[in-house]
Amino acid sequence: MNLQKKIIPAIIAKNQDELDERLSNVLEYFDLIQLDIMDNDFVPNQSLFFDFELPVSKCQYEAHLMVANPDKWIDNNWEKVDLILVHYESCGDPRNIISKVKEVGKKIGFVLNPETQIQVLEDIIDDINQVLIMTVKPGFYGSPFIPEMKDKIKQLRELKTNLDIEVDGGITPDTIKIVDVAGANMFVSGSYLVKSDDVKEAILNLQKKLNGF
Repeated sequence: MNLQKKIIPAIIAKNQDELDERLSNVLEYFDLIQLDIMDNDFVPNQSLFFDFELPVSKCQYEAHLMVANPDKWIDNNWEKVDLILVHYESCGDPRNIISKVKEVGKKIGFVLNPETQIQVLEDIIDDINQVLIMTVKPGFYGSPFIPEMKDKIKQLRELKTNLDIEVDGGITPDTIKIVDVAGANMFVSGSYLVKSDDVKEAILNLQKKLNGF
């Protein structure tokens, strides 16, 4: 099965003005944007942990929940996004989260920190839409890429060949081909894309490496 390859910008913002500015820089280039939700508890940083508003556009949004209480965030904010990504490490009852998200008609995925093994997902892998492998320690733009994560991506691809496998952390033209070859098909880039002086050129640089140029 040939899964669609996607480059996805990750947005971190402390307030609505910062969110509006960062979205305005990328909206025209993408049909999927990741929102990094951080509560300064699960990770030592805060982002989009307020009642934010999103512009009406052709884009879909996925929420990457780096929060200690994902259930509460989902209850209050599920209508804003199309897909919800929950850290397995923050989740007391994965099946309850899956049911909660599916009942409101949204897609659900799980996120694994670098130290978490893929075996934790074996019993629920057929009930979810996506898995996000962190290739950095979560919580900041610009954290260093962990190359050993390519082995985890390979294992996950072998476990389920038709799964959308997303990678997040340190994705630049120097690293995107590593995770592509390992088996990922969705590539989240935060600081490289969002902080670029020329977003269009940054996208092209990633696409060139992805396509082997």
